[in-house]
Amino acid sequence: MPTSSPSPRADCAQVQVIRLRAGALEPGAESDLVAEETPVALEFNGISHATMLATPADLEDFTVGFSLSEGIIDGIGDVRGIDLLPQCDGIVVQVEISTACEVRLKTRRRAMAGRTGCGLCGVETLPEVLRPVAPVPPSAPVRAQAVLAAMRDMRARQALHDLTGATHAAGWAGADGVVRLVREDVGRHNALDKLVGALARQGLRAGDGMFAVSSRASFEMVQKTASAGVGVLAAVSAPTALAIRLADSANVALLGFLRGDDATLYSHPERITP
Repeated sequence: MPTSSPSPRADCAQVQVIRLRAGALEPGAESDLVAEETPVALEFNGISHATMLATPADLEDFTVGFSLSEGIIDGIGDVRGIDLLPQCDGIVVQVEISTACEVRLKTRRRAMAGRTGCGLCGVETLPEVLRPVAPVPPSAPVRAQAVLAAMRDMRARQALHDLTGATHAAGWAGADGVVRLVREDVGRHNALDKLVGALARQGLRAGDGMFAVSSRASFEMVQKTASAGVGVLAAVSAPTALAIRLADSANVALLGFLRGDDATLYSHPERITP
């Protein structure tokens, strides 16, 4: 079959496919769109730190969000510049960070190799995985109906998923359940990092809203949520036991199985009101 060809969008490619309908192959090939997945190498002040497989869109947001989630920087002010350098086999992102952050990075430098659906591959020690997360401060409770509305609103804004069916999304919504920002990626961790980075780059306080994700709620998804100071994480699928324990200790209300008007609340019910 013909190989893929460029698409007007950088985050997907056009391919030729043959449909299987009712168990039978249809005659002739059709054009279809599939999500791109590209190696993205992050370098901080010339130090090679991580290579992730990601959708090549909103990479500045991803870089800032990843840097915040990993504790490489303390805030957007620690980023002096971001340069994207396309290569034949991927994209190199050169990030200039403050001297203080560079010194800290060198003291805790680790080899990481991220892959789709796995944000912790390559971490060398257990303490690096289970690093402490400051508890999220108390805040006014969020209505349950607003959480459900946020998930529905986010789903309606997943443009790349609608085209390809292959990407996850992470959305930031206010207390009214209206989603203000959405980021998509083939990796659920990447989508959330992109969202965290977008909030920081736009000067928005993540803790003023809640997160909704179109995936399961793994430990690291809760870790990134708490690191961003967000007190509510709603996932369309199930959490893990470790994620629930972290949500409990980090003061995060963790909800899973958001389907229609139903959900399961696993931690901190005081953050959710009828």
